[in-house]
Amino acid sequence: MTSEALRAATGTMRRAGVDDLAIRVFASFHEQLGSDTTGTIPEDTVEPLTEVPALADVRPDDENAVREALGRTVVVKLNGGLGTGMGVQGPKSALEVREGRTFLDVIAEQVLALRERYGVTVPLLLMNSFRTRDESLAVLRGHPGLEVEGLPLDFVQSKEPKVRADDLFPVEWPVDPELEWCPPGHGDVYVSLRTSGLLDTLRERGYRYLFLSNADNLGATCDGAVPAWMAAEGIPYVAEVCPRTANDRKGGQLVVRRADGRLVLRDSAMVADGEDHYFQDIDRHRFFHTNNLWVDLGALAARLDERDGVLGLPLIVNRKTVDPTDATSTPVIQIESAMGAAVEIFDGARAVAVPRTRFRPVKTTNELLLIRSDLYRLAADGSVEAVSDRPEPFVDLAKPYKLVGGFEERFPGGVPSLRECTSLRVEADATFGTGVVCIGDVRVTGDTRDIPDGARLEGDV
Repeated sequence: MTSEALRAATGTMRRAGVDDLAIRVFASFHEQLGSDTTGTIPEDTVEPLTEVPALADVRPDDENAVREALGRTVVVKLNGGLGTGMGVQGPKSALEVREGRTFLDVIAEQVLALRERYGVTVPLLLMNSFRTRDESLAVLRGHPGLEVEGLPLDFVQSKEPKVRADDLFPVEWPVDPELEWCPPGHGDVYVSLRTSGLLDTLRERGYRYLFLSNADNLGATCDGAVPAWMAAEGIPYVAEVCPRTANDRKGGQLVVRRADGRLVLRDSAMVADGEDHYFQDIDRHRFFHTNNLWVDLGALAARLDERDGVLGLPLIVNRKTVDPTDATSTPVIQIESAMGAAVEIFDGARAVAVPRTRFRPVKTTNELLLIRSDLYRLAADGSVEAVSDRPEPFVDLAKPYKLVGGFEERFPGGVPSLRECTSLRVEADATFGTGVVCIGDVRVTGDTRDIPDGARLEGDV
């Protein structure tokens, strides 16, 4: 049955014009799925990652070394997400994040400021999905001078059929055939760089380093200290990690494989049964993986050549329904991989410990409220700066706020001030007025409906 299902799936891809290399990568994952590959990493096969240099310690004294490395660096932002979990219509990165700017506006400003500061042309490339391209490029084209002559502003990652959870055949959904397809996860970035021709083009034009990060993480700016370190020590791959807190217990982590001493990425889905307590032990596993990566283009090309384009990244099984908005629609599996899992295929891959300022993702409206609040400001170079050293307050918004539409309706005059807040729990369906201030631990409960302009909230409201 599995071989018939695979033939059906790859046939569907060929008819849709998907590149042969992408089809071969999909076939490799599909075969693993059919053989019940678990992809787990038991605790007794790894050691915790402990000795990690800090970003400040690898920064060269010579500013010219940073400038030279940046002149050979390309910024790639993963931009395939629609933000359906937040109710976003269209690319998540086109959502307004601060001061009338979208994520993409801020990213463009960061890259343009970097070029001006160092006098080098750092290209920006989006890895779009077939669903995010047009709207995202329209935003970027609002920034004159961003496009580098001879290079595009984006490349489009591959697509693959969602497969039925019961028999692994490609799903059929005549009501909306586009929902039969999905992007193959951000591990596809390496294959898409090859199939688009950009990997060869960038190398021919003298670029050597890629900085890869998520478009919804505005803290992930291009810091030339890392490629300068890579150039000085011949490092092919660097993963940024952050010290874990209790809120990061479920985040992916780098561990050291005992069998060969290599760094490997372990996500929560890869934890063996009964071993969550090891995975979530923040004293044992002290760092989490930020998904900010640096890759030597020559080393990447060599690995792709050695493996005939199929890097063999670990399989991620993402179980959904064919229509993500309809829980009663056909159960499917989206076959995915993580780009950070490539750490294990590079000899001499390293990790670097970075400050929390380089990890400010927006995955939920809780985080959207934080980044829109007066805890942060946008600097002239597009970086998101904290206005104080106080820890971020804990934020938990009730169901009516979980989707962006409901969130915007309930904060028509902007989000409340959080500079004096340690936690904000909103359990009621309340609309906040303009200039509301939260102090200490705030809990909004009961039949609260409207919070007046200028209200000062403390304790239970």
